[in-house]
Amino acid sequence: MALLDGASDPEALEGLIDLGEQVLRTWQPAWSEFLSAPLREEALDRLTGLSDLQWHSDGGYPGAERQRLLCRRADDASEHPSTHQGLLIEGNFLFDPLTPKDLHQALLSMGVADADLGDLWVRGDRGGQGICTAHAAAILRGRRGAVRDVEIHCDILSLSQLQLPAQRVARTLQTVEASCRLDAIASAGFGLSRAKVVAHVKAGRLRLNWGEVRQPSRDLSVGDRLQLQDRGCVEVLSLTLTKRDRWRVELRRS
Repeated sequence: MALLDGASDPEALEGLIDLGEQVLRTWQPAWSEFLSAPLREEALDRLTGLSDLQWHSDGGYPGAERQRLLCRRADDASEHPSTHQGLLIEGNFLFDPLTPKDLHQALLSMGVADADLGDLWVRGDRGGQGICTAHAAAILRGRRGAVRDVEIHCDILSLSQLQLPAQRVARTLQTVEASCRLDAIASAGFGLSRAKVVAHVKAGRLRLNWGEVRQPSRDLSVGDRLQLQDRGCVEVLSLTLTKRDRWRVELRRS
């Protein structure tokens, strides 16, 4: 199938194609599972051209990384609200710092599928919040689990009750750097020292085009995007070599 040629995850993309065929057959809209950001972007790029279908993505709040796709017929103009649920995860992490990855692993151990979990974020030292499907909400409502030695308690919230991660207004900035190295551009884009950028890279918190990156010295190109946990995204808009052999870099931070 041409839609699958060169796909990074053909199996997942094929599942979305099957979802589209189901919608055409039944005339009923349907939601996908939660998708990673790179898979969602690739799927929308490949599937948006299908003339009989519309695809809409929703992660429960603007800027969500993990989102679900709503597939419906192109002539369907009715509203189809998502069934996303808000998730509250409470625990005392005053002496045991918490990360979103910790929350994710704990929920998986409680019997929830990865496909039913959207974004998760930490709220101070009392636990975290997140987005999940109605199916996951039914499993987690009132349940207790653990993150390492810390007991957690889960409850369900409406989306309006969530304390969402800070939303950043996109802005464009320019900088002049000696090279196009990842650590130099990330330092300028995120407003961090290069030493801190290197530390984030080594800890796996800084990603390049949604994938892991382990080389701070790697050169970036126009279109590359850096994602840093809890600090948003930086996209390289342009790279221009100056007369003094330095690089004028235009960035968009969001």
